[in-house]
Amino acid sequence: MLTLLLIVLAIAGLLVVMRREAGAPAAIAVLGVLGLVGLLFDAEVIGVLLLIGAAAVAVAGLPALRRKWLTPRLFATFKKVAPKVSATERTALEAGSVSWDGELFSGKPQWEKLLAFKDDGLRDDEKAFLANQCAKAAGMCNAWDIAQERADLPQQLWDFLKAEGFFGMIIPKEYGGLGFSAKAQSMVLQKLSANETLMVTVGVPNSLGPGELLLKYGTQEQKDHYLPRLSDGREIPCFGLTGPRAGSDATSLPDTGVVCKQTINGEEVLGLRLNFEKRWITLAPIATVVGLAFRLFDPENCWVTKKIAVLPWR
Repeated sequence: MLTLLLIVLAIAGLLVVMRREAGAPAAIAVLGVLGLVGLLFDAEVIGVLLLIGAAAVAVAGLPALRRKWLTPRLFATFKKVAPKVSATERTALEAGSVSWDGELFSGKPQWEKLLAFKDDGLRDDEKAFLANQCAKAAGMCNAWDIAQERADLPQQLWDFLKAEGFFGMIIPKEYGGLGFSAKAQSMVLQKLSANETLMVTVGVPNSLGPGELLLKYGTQEQKDHYLPRLSDGREIPCFGLTGPRAGSDATSLPDTGVVCKQTINGEEVLGLRLNFEKRWITLAPIATVVGLAFRLFDPENCWVTKKIAVLPWR
């Protein structure tokens, strides 16, 4: 009878604690007192169980005890069973940085930092592009015709995309691009997602490959030549990363490029001898500028700050 009474009192007491949001100390007190009562009045089993419950609540519910005792042990156990970080994952982790999202994993997010972020919205030209050009492009799509009949966008739509600068959103205005913000580019792709082929066709030139690579690492001569042509669609880019045995795991690429010298037409040329095989490259059938991912080697230390040619196979 006493055992049943202690169980009822424990449940009722915990419900009261939860309803009043009294926290862990109150729950520990309820379980601890009832546990001692059980031990004193010959209800040892329920008494021990209640005291174990009180101890569990203390370990998990009291911040100081949880941080010093429980959390380190849980993390140590997790490290033993969690899969190891691969070379690619480590490279990705060390290559970038995190914004406020890192606070979510700190255990104590600084909400003031989130509230301090300002949304500057879109520029007038970005809003107009979304309302007009994007809407018109989406309206020119016939899903069945594109997916089943053509396996391509209609030529009229291709011409419209090039004329309106869809392929140059990432490129600054001084090179003939639109110079859109990351937010505007994201909203453009969201609107074009009415047709997945249209969205991918516009998305790839503005995210992967030559455009951004040239902006960050190209010479001024390369920027002046390629960026205006990429902006107006005279050149269509693609990014050659995926191969038969490696996908987005870039550190596992078997494709190689060796810096070497070779005599061509009586002139010694410094260049790259490439050995690669690629598969499933978006826009590859029509691309005129290719960003190629490969592993670079310079065994003879002949790399110099000169133009590099791609040497033909023999």
